[in-house]
Amino acid sequence: MKQIEATILGQSYVLACPPDGETLLREAVGIVDREMSAIRDAGKVKARERIAVLTALNLAYQRAEAAHAPVPAATTTGPAAALDAGAMDLDGLIRRIDSALGNDGQLL
Repeated sequence: MKQIEATILGQSYVLACPPDGETLLREAVGIVDREMSAIRDAGKVKARERIAVLTALNLAYQRAEAAHAPVPAATTTGPAAALDAGAMDLDGLIRRIDSALGNDGQLL
């Protein structure tokens, strides 16, 4: 399996990635880094672990909210279909990231 190096909140990680998933994984890393940076920059939370948990909760809430949003019945292509596909891709990326991190003992 291919490995890529990614930086989240200033810390580097080597992540396992299938050859055809690098673009999606890098996009996911960018989203996580932006979310974590926003929480850190708000100034109320300093501990990386707490920032990571709050970020995970925010992203999970956004995903759940999108999953429960009404989708027009006639729409089989377009933005709604892309959202559904993106949600499935996000689940796979989360599993791959969890696998790459393994038993690290620390989130960040």
